[in-house]
Amino acid sequence: MHQHYSKRNQIEEYYLRFLHTMTTVRQRKRTNASEQNQINSHTEKNTKPNIKEISGPTTWKILSQFIGIMMAVVLGLLTTYYVAILHENDLWFSNIKEVEREISFRTECGLYYSYYKQMLYAPTFKQGITDLIYDNKTESMRTINILERMNVYQEVVLAVIYKYLPFWNYLEPVYFYIYTLFGLQTLYVTALYISSWLLSKTWLSGLLTALWYIVNRVDTTRVEFTIPLRENWALPFFAVQIAGITYLLRPDLTALRERMAFIVVFISTFIFSITWQFNQFVLLLQAVVLFALDCADMIPTIKVAKLYLIQVTCLLAVCVLQFNNTMILGSLVLSFVIAAMLVRRLQRNLKRGDLLKRLCNLTIHILLVLFLTWCINTTIKKLLNLQSDEHIFKFIQAKIGFEKTRDFDASLYLCEEAFRQLPFDTFHRFSDTLLLYPYLCVLFILTMAALATTFNNLSSSNTEKEKKKQIYVKPDVAYNLMHTILFGCLALSTMRMKYLWTSHMCVFASFGLFSIEVWGMLLKCFRLYTAQRANIVRYSVSITVIIYLILKFCPRIMEELSELREFYDPDTVQLMNWIKQNTPKNAVFAGSMQLLAGVKLCTGRVLTNHPHYEDKTLRERTKQVYQVYAKRSPEDVHSILKSFGTNYAILEDSICYERRHGRGCRLRDLLDIDNGHIMDGPGDNDPDLQHAPSPRFCDEIKKDLPSYSKYFTRVFKNKTFHVYRLARKSALK
Repeated sequence: MHQHYSKRNQIEEYYLRFLHTMTTVRQRKRTNASEQNQINSHTEKNTKPNIKEISGPTTWKILSQFIGIMMAVVLGLLTTYYVAILHENDLWFSNIKEVEREISFRTECGLYYSYYKQMLYAPTFKQGITDLIYDNKTESMRTINILERMNVYQEVVLAVIYKYLPFWNYLEPVYFYIYTLFGLQTLYVTALYISSWLLSKTWLSGLLTALWYIVNRVDTTRVEFTIPLRENWALPFFAVQIAGITYLLRPDLTALRERMAFIVVFISTFIFSITWQFNQFVLLLQAVVLFALDCADMIPTIKVAKLYLIQVTCLLAVCVLQFNNTMILGSLVLSFVIAAMLVRRLQRNLKRGDLLKRLCNLTIHILLVLFLTWCINTTIKKLLNLQSDEHIFKFIQAKIGFEKTRDFDASLYLCEEAFRQLPFDTFHRFSDTLLLYPYLCVLFILTMAALATTFNNLSSSNTEKEKKKQIYVKPDVAYNLMHTILFGCLALSTMRMKYLWTSHMCVFASFGLFSIEVWGMLLKCFRLYTAQRANIVRYSVSITVIIYLILKFCPRIMEELSELREFYDPDTVQLMNWIKQNTPKNAVFAGSMQLLAGVKLCTGRVLTNHPHYEDKTLRERTKQVYQVYAKRSPEDVHSILKSFGTNYAILEDSICYERRHGRGCRLRDLLDIDNGHIMDGPGDNDPDLQHAPSPRFCDEIKKDLPSYSKYFTRVFKNKTFHVYRLARKSALK
């Protein structure tokens, strides 16, 4: 009985414990459910505003990007309209005669346009291409390949588009040509705008870039009066390439975006290379920029290697299209890139070790690359017997001041104003538009930051965590910084190259004004930095500059657009009309390079020489033709000109009695020095120069002396030009 009660008590105790446990579990579940409901309720209350907060900025971001893109296109179109109206107002282009329109394409511009005209009036596309490949009118007694020697594929493409699409119902051929060039200004300004936007992360920076480009038009472009010039075709695509590289160097790109960026860079690099014969020198500077940043560990090596590969591929593709143009194969940029990639393969531990070891490795690396570049380039030039670009290196040596040159070709470049140092008044114009001061300030701040970044990269360990802490200048900013420094040095030394620099100045200065990083570094120097203060300052200063430019320069631009002029060159028009009416179509003309380009365009006659100077034989021929302005006997001049098949020689008073250049830089002076003769007028002469046995030909021939009239008969004369027909050799016997 006692055991029975004891078991019963145990069962009741277990039952009570079970009930207690179940009750506790239920209470906990209720508590947890209550707490979860409260959490869910709280979350829902907090989530709804967050949805609005997220959707709000996203909508604003999309709207802001749309406004920014539209603003870029509008400003680009306004620039196109601006230069087109300036061109029309300056020449009254729509109302002058066809011969006057063609004469307005001065010097080499006329030569390039002549090939567009030639393709346009060819009976078939095949015949037009054949005439370019086997051309015997550009250089007398020589058959040359125009597609190989000159970058005129753009004229070919444009002529084909005009010829086979119904543009003739709306535009004359000349308007289709010039409007295409003006239209590229839209691409140019848009690309500059986007570059600045990418760097600063605000499209207002692009707006300021475009405004600076427009108000500094005199120094950023010359498209309105040198329309067919190769740089006007090439520079818009170079700006696209820079924008593509700027985007490519961002560290957070997806694989798809990176691939698209590489495609943009490749296409723009190819078009830039095929449209300008100086592409190799520009790409060389760009390769040096990439090489320096790679050595400083400021941009990823893999991206540098891919950009090198793009350069090489594009240059080789252009070389193939230009029928194995040896000037491209012997270019320094190809030798440099190949050397850099080979040495980089050999030195795998370039970025490892402490500061001293890295500096030693980098020094060895740079020396090896330079030495290998020289070896490769020298070998290629000897194998190909390449001499096409030797005059450029002679010019560079003389420009740097390694030696005083008496070389005719180098001196011809040195004496031209376009190849002299950048005039100081350029900086006054930049100051007037408030471009110079922000540019110099941003340049200084970012240069100091880049040096600090380089030092930290070279002295730190290889851990990615530490490197991230030490980045003061991002890869895209570092590229644009080096770009503006190197191209600035080029522009300061050679005025013609300023257009590579000045447009990028606008990008760099506007980016700096809108950059929170730049303002942050500046405010930190004065211990005034807060994120809010940096934002207030950068927008306040930048918008003030935008308002200043609009208020000051809009009236000036409107006044400029209202100024009307008219083309007036009756002497040249008279000369071209006389040639067309009074000389055979296969007649050969000798004269200055600049004038003969117009003769080919306006009359289609055969030339002895022309302004495209990238050929050694042509340079020698030009110097010989120019003996008409030297102190040479009529027998010598007649023999020289006849060796090139010349029928007519055109002499210009503006060259014979030149006053534009100082003594020592006049064409007649360069010829005298090259011939070993003493120059005219008071002044010093080198001791080895001697008195010439003959008077100056261009002056003496006008006296109609028998010794001259025996060889030359004057057939045309006006205030500027004198045309002489050469006697046949058979008639002299």
